[in-house]
Amino acid sequence: MAQRLVARRANATLLPAPRCTASVNPFISPAVVFACHQPQARTIKSTAVSKGVVAYTMQKLGDTLAENFGGAFTKLGSRQFKLDDCPDLTGKVGVVTGGSQGIGFGVAYTLLKHNISKLYIISVNKEVFEGAKAVISDELGQDKAARMVWMNCDLSDWRRVKEVAEMIKRDNNRLDILVNNSGRGIMSAELTSYGVDRHMAVNHMGHVVLTSHLLPLMQKTAEEGNIVRISNQSSNLHTGAPKDTKFASLDEINQDVGPNAQYGRSKLAGILYSRYFNRKVTQNGHPNVLMNATHPGFVSTKQSREDILEPYPLGGYVMKYGIEPIKKDQFEGAVPTVFCATKIKDSGQYICPPCIPEEGSPMSQDDELADRLMELTRNIITEKTRMDSVERGCPMDDVVVH
Repeated sequence: MAQRLVARRANATLLPAPRCTASVNPFISPAVVFACHQPQARTIKSTAVSKGVVAYTMQKLGDTLAENFGGAFTKLGSRQFKLDDCPDLTGKVGVVTGGSQGIGFGVAYTLLKHNISKLYIISVNKEVFEGAKAVISDELGQDKAARMVWMNCDLSDWRRVKEVAEMIKRDNNRLDILVNNSGRGIMSAELTSYGVDRHMAVNHMGHVVLTSHLLPLMQKTAEEGNIVRISNQSSNLHTGAPKDTKFASLDEINQDVGPNAQYGRSKLAGILYSRYFNRKVTQNGHPNVLMNATHPGFVSTKQSREDILEPYPLGGYVMKYGIEPIKKDQFEGAVPTVFCATKIKDSGQYICPPCIPEEGSPMSQDDELADRLMELTRNIITEKTRMDSVERGCPMDDVVVH
């Protein structure tokens, strides 16, 4: 039976982002800063600093709640973006991996609602896609549903990923939006047919193959005066990546470090890839091709309701039932991705809901670690696909990723 999806909207009130008005503390005015240097102003200084600390603490708390939970919590963020703020996308072409359900469906629905001309949905289950398409037809009209093109593809099959990318390039003269959304959730360690950790193979490497082969078309689109945007689905759980992560070898990433750490490592890769891409592509001659990573928050999806029970048959019930009332729905979870796919003007950012730039973990800011990740990615993909791809060329052989 085709899956039916219920559309909910997150209504957020526009709030101003905090501004730094002084070099000492962003919540102290220049007048107070001057007064702080005067002996008679110690009381004023102490009071101002105290108020500044309280205000800063409260805003950080508000941001944390907005970034992770749904409903009224979303209104607490220091920066606001609503799905209705998505601009008109007439004439644009997009690709969403995993766009038939969960967050991906929330993204696809929004892009179609705002008139994207063609939208490729890359997924593995045609029945789920047909269910999503039926919802689009019922709620947005048959015209919008007819703009959806399904591409059957398992992102762990890198040869198939390349084939899909080549078909998209062949059938279009532009590509404006790429949403690398699909992924493996918190589950037990498993190797793909290539002998590579499935979390890294799907969440990171499959999307690198897809992005790399679509990049020439995206660069062409940007050179014609358009801003091209790529969004990678990451997570705040990237902080759970093993502290000794080096991305030094296949043996390292194939080591079973536990469900949370496996997942966290693959999500760390999504941020590192975005910042690497910013250095190597955006800032290296292609300023209108942007890549950013996002954190969706705790979202009610198949990953948090079903997949979590595979590694944690008992503990997973806390995620499935315990925090279900305050989870984001699929549309609230889609907000930062839609922002990065349609509005953002920067590249190499880590964006949390609704549209708040965060630094991420120290490892996520390590350029040397990013360089090693991408070198390892290229080496693994090339080696694993060379055996039966000599005549056609390996998926990475004809693409410059660094």
